[in-house]
Amino acid sequence: MSDSIEPPVLLSRLMTFVFSAALVVVIVLVVTLVKMYPLNKTQVFFLTTQPKNDLEIRLSSFSPDEENIEIYKQAFIKEYIKARNEIIPNAGVMQKKWSASEDGTVYMWSTPQVYSDFAKTSMWTAYMNEVPDFEFHCPVEFTGIAPRTENTYAVSFRYFCTNSDGQTTKKDYTIVLKLKLENTIKWTDRLDNPLGIRVSQYSVESGNGDPLDFK
Repeated sequence: MSDSIEPPVLLSRLMTFVFSAALVVVIVLVVTLVKMYPLNKTQVFFLTTQPKNDLEIRLSSFSPDEENIEIYKQAFIKEYIKARNEIIPNAGVMQKKWSASEDGTVYMWSTPQVYSDFAKTSMWTAYMNEVPDFEFHCPVEFTGIAPRTENTYAVSFRYFCTNSDGQTTKKDYTIVLKLKLENTIKWTDRLDNPLGIRVSQYSVESGNGDPLDFK
């Protein structure tokens, strides 16, 4: 007697195996879906596959809380003052921060004329044209900020500069800035500057010259 399995029987066993495997897969999917739903809350994510440097976001009219907007403006001004005037003993970081590129904070937050004036200071020239042969650490300590007219502010701060020999120079400055709010912002500004603020005027009211021109 032959022990071989007849083709109809073999086919039947094969179909049973396939059906069982499919059933197991379906059960696993059902269990997974049950665990996933219902969701506790909906979260929206905006994902991009590559930078959209040429994309502009248009800001429509809205009525935000004036107090919050004022707080934001003054916080922006302080960050601008620090980005423009604070110096750390790392030429690479300074060159990136002061560069005329999308990585340059002062460049991105200034109108062209204001950045052009900034690029004429002694310190900017020393850091951007070559690696300086000196080392400074210059933090900023704010002593006051007050509105003058609409979007114009007077900012007072004390400037500390310590050189590589440990000698510290302290000087007080008052800077008058005027802000310009753009109607559109660049894609790269959506997180760091969502209101599209630019410094359109920057003048030294007291302190005898720009802090970056000190001797």
